[in-house]
Amino acid sequence: MKIRISITTFLFMLMAFISCKKEIYSFGSLQAPSGLGLNAVVSGADSNNPNGSGSGEVTISITAANAIKYKIDFGDGTSQIVPTGNIVYKYSTPGTNVYTITVNAIGTGGSISTITKEVTVFTAFTIPTDIVQDLTNGSSQVWITDAGAVGHVGVGPAGTFSPDYYAATPNSRAACQYDDEITFSKDANGNISMTINNMGQSFLIAASTSFYGQSGGDGCYDVTLSGAKQLTFMNATSGSTSAVSTGIQFMVPGNGLVNFGTGGNTYEILAITPTTLYLRNIGIDGNAWYQKLKVK
Repeated sequence: MKIRISITTFLFMLMAFISCKKEIYSFGSLQAPSGLGLNAVVSGADSNNPNGSGSGEVTISITAANAIKYKIDFGDGTSQIVPTGNIVYKYSTPGTNVYTITVNAIGTGGSISTITKEVTVFTAFTIPTDIVQDLTNGSSQVWITDAGAVGHVGVGPAGTFSPDYYAATPNSRAACQYDDEITFSKDANGNISMTINNMGQSFLIAASTSFYGQSGGDGCYDVTLSGAKQLTFMNATSGSTSAVSTGIQFMVPGNGLVNFGTGGNTYEILAITPTTLYLRNIGIDGNAWYQKLKVK
């Protein structure tokens, strides 16, 4: 009986020892991806549209040896892990923007090789059809200051959406504010451009004169406005509600001037009809400036 107990105890201890033996795993050789290449082609890019036709789509192609997957940071706050090196990504921020694409090629055992590339992409905003129609009358339309309207020029604090400080009475402003002709035109791709004939002079608020290369107080100054400027439309960023605004704004390239200069270049469309247009602009002085236009 004693011998049997000893043998049984020995076998039990041997089995326990074997079961506790640590397993050893092997990942094989660790190979970092090599020969990493990155190409990015903007959809619709050509000599006339070097940053694309406005779709915002970019075809990204990655090549590498020994890569099992890729992590792509698109440079707009979005990243994605993909099993192959080909993907079409759509950028959604309106306007022309520069993005840095970063690719981490991942090999066995988590080894990583990295490559980056800058890409400039133009993304067009889908402008509401009624705004396109009212601005351009379907093709092109000329606007002038609505000199007979109360508040055709106005100013107020940036936190409100009305000219609380000042609203011009009819025909009370300097002559140079009443002769500008502002033409909004639509092209075949639905983009809207603006051309201004200011008859050689534009009204500038005092705080903005140096911005336009001038000096002095409020008044009429020689300002050169030439050529059509393609406008960039987007959702308004002012925090306005539908009670006071269309919720759409546009940016003017260059000096940003529309009708009179405040040093700002972004104009929110507060209201629009087929014959009237009401704009709000934050000037370089931090105030909200208002203007009313009408079809010529």
